[in-house]
Amino acid sequence: MRVWPGWPFPLGATWDGSGTNFSIFSENATAVELCLYDGNDQETRVPLTEVTAFNWHAYLPDVRPGQRYGYRVHGPWAPEQGHRFNPFKLLIDPYAKAIEGPIMWDRGNVLPYEPDGEDADLIRDDSDDADAIPKGIVIDAGFDWEDDRRPMTPWNETLIYEVHVKGFTKQHPEVREDLRGTYAGLASDEAIAHLRALGVTAVELLPVHHNADEHHLVDKGLTNYWGYSSIGFLAPHAQYAATGRMGEQVREFKGMVKALHRAGIEVILDVVYNHTAEGNHQGPMLSFKGIDNLSYYRCSPEDPRYYVDFTGTGNSLNPLHPSVLRLIMDSLRYWVLEMHVDGFRFDLASALAREFWEVNRLSAFFDIIHQDPVLSQVKLIAEPWDVGPGGYQVGNFPVLWTEWNGLYRDEMRDFWRGQSDGVAEFASRITGSSDLYQNDGRRPFASINFITAHDGFTLADLVAYNDKHNEANLEGNRDGTDDNRSWNCGAEGPTDDPEIAALRLRQQRNFLTTLLLSQGVPMLVGGDEMGRTQHGNNNGYCQDSEISWFDWDLDEDRRKLLEFTQRLIALRRAHPVFHRREFFGGTDGAGSGLPDIRWFRADGREMSGRDWRRPDLRHLGVFLNGEEIRSPGLTGEPIVDDSFVMLVNAGHESQLFRLPARRYGNRWRQVISTVEPDAPEGWRSWPARTEVPLEARSVVLLRRTW
Repeated sequence: MRVWPGWPFPLGATWDGSGTNFSIFSENATAVELCLYDGNDQETRVPLTEVTAFNWHAYLPDVRPGQRYGYRVHGPWAPEQGHRFNPFKLLIDPYAKAIEGPIMWDRGNVLPYEPDGEDADLIRDDSDDADAIPKGIVIDAGFDWEDDRRPMTPWNETLIYEVHVKGFTKQHPEVREDLRGTYAGLASDEAIAHLRALGVTAVELLPVHHNADEHHLVDKGLTNYWGYSSIGFLAPHAQYAATGRMGEQVREFKGMVKALHRAGIEVILDVVYNHTAEGNHQGPMLSFKGIDNLSYYRCSPEDPRYYVDFTGTGNSLNPLHPSVLRLIMDSLRYWVLEMHVDGFRFDLASALAREFWEVNRLSAFFDIIHQDPVLSQVKLIAEPWDVGPGGYQVGNFPVLWTEWNGLYRDEMRDFWRGQSDGVAEFASRITGSSDLYQNDGRRPFASINFITAHDGFTLADLVAYNDKHNEANLEGNRDGTDDNRSWNCGAEGPTDDPEIAALRLRQQRNFLTTLLLSQGVPMLVGGDEMGRTQHGNNNGYCQDSEISWFDWDLDEDRRKLLEFTQRLIALRRAHPVFHRREFFGGTDGAGSGLPDIRWFRADGREMSGRDWRRPDLRHLGVFLNGEEIRSPGLTGEPIVDDSFVMLVNAGHESQLFRLPARRYGNRWRQVISTVEPDAPEGWRSWPARTEVPLEARSVVLLRRTW
């Protein structure tokens, strides 16, 4: 085996057309061995003797794409000091661009310590685990992108579809069977046809970084289906590939992105840089823990044997260390530049914003992204909380960032189940949450509005269950949140009562209408558009089964819900009044002489301060002026759009609603009614100042016809 000194950068395994450069960071190691494996799992160890800036490196001119490899890292075994080096454990390269598969828990002890005893993690285990650890793969990065172009949909026109790569097509009857549940399945004509017919502009994929199932799940016959257990930040998850796991997963992922881009759909990745799959001090040794535990993780200052845990998973990655921060940034840039993705949603983003212990919106993590010429130009979404003290940071992330608006979710759920404190909070949320975002240089589209997410009830379950039913997770129904803010409409779970069934369908339409006609960026959870149920499971993270997979066998009710959602999305996309770039001003405009927005009581009069303070108020009307919308262009010329009145009644009784004065419009035509979802536009119309019947728990949208 020829071994040349090579270069410290780039990190990882890089084939240049002639040979492969290997480089791995470890600040505290005393020796590093590159381990090469042939098709018979025979191991060849190559000592890395060149060290530059704590990067251990070598160039192997005889190594080609397809080569399987890992590392063994030597150093002190001193858990009480934060060091856990164990050269008997094979380690995955943090910069591997392809990883061959899952951990084989039954083929070796991947714990670095003896598995028995109270202080077992202090005693090093000297059994070799190479048979259990998946190997990294040297890849050929070449790919024909043809004329791939990013759709670059403006934020205010973006509509996000949160979806799991596998669950989306696993049971799709029109997708070729060998492609179902894969990157290629998501890229299929049949899958893309659904996305285009629905009208979404972006898919937000649940984690596709290579991840590892926890041992306790494997013992129960379960998996970490959601994938929030990353172990390879540059490698697409191998199990989602239809074409192979020896580097083919990289080409297949690129092909998926290219196909989605061709359809005008952006690709946003849900990324998990706040923790890894290695768990706490009693967890497995897969990569970072054995390469340089004290550098990669936040170890407790009082006792480095233990980890600081802001994530609830046992560990927190340490972005304060420059090499760890570099790993995160290198990973992000790789997915943008090499894999052509369009943006990221950062899981538990507050954990990344912690300078030492406090959440700091000016942390190095934000600074480096804002200064980066690549990352500052893509879509950035924060989940603005973690489980540490002071971790709930909705509204506090800096410019360039959008946020999952948890306050929007909570208010919409409370409002439609009749538990809100009046209508003031509801009005603030549907108009873009200016109280959160207006004063720091951001715009309405800083708010990612959502009713449901992968974590929690689906929309169909939100209106069918008061309590979680997570028995299938085999944790005694103790897992998952109890704060669901749900309402089962009168019966828990499936029912034959036609009135309850009808109310549940109407409530789903109410939620969808509210979401898709709110200012900000709507995020629709995949399957909610067609009534997907998890049968009351609000924590399907471990359910790689029919519980989580899409059911494409639609009955009439689910088919009609899909059609209703398609109408709403088409309406939103066609009318800028529903996706403004600026917050409402509330004052009369120069173009029409009318305000850009006005709120009304049921008697047609404007809302007063006293009305806004009424805790029992459950209905209101809002006038949206389509003639008072600023253009995104340089001139600021107004956009001419239709004007609308939206009437909302979350009460349990019907309500007559008098339309506003004639100056707002002479005549109004019904566009959408959640009571009459099949009614075509214009089915009903009313002149100014007449009374419109508003059924209990319903929304009616009217368009001005003059």
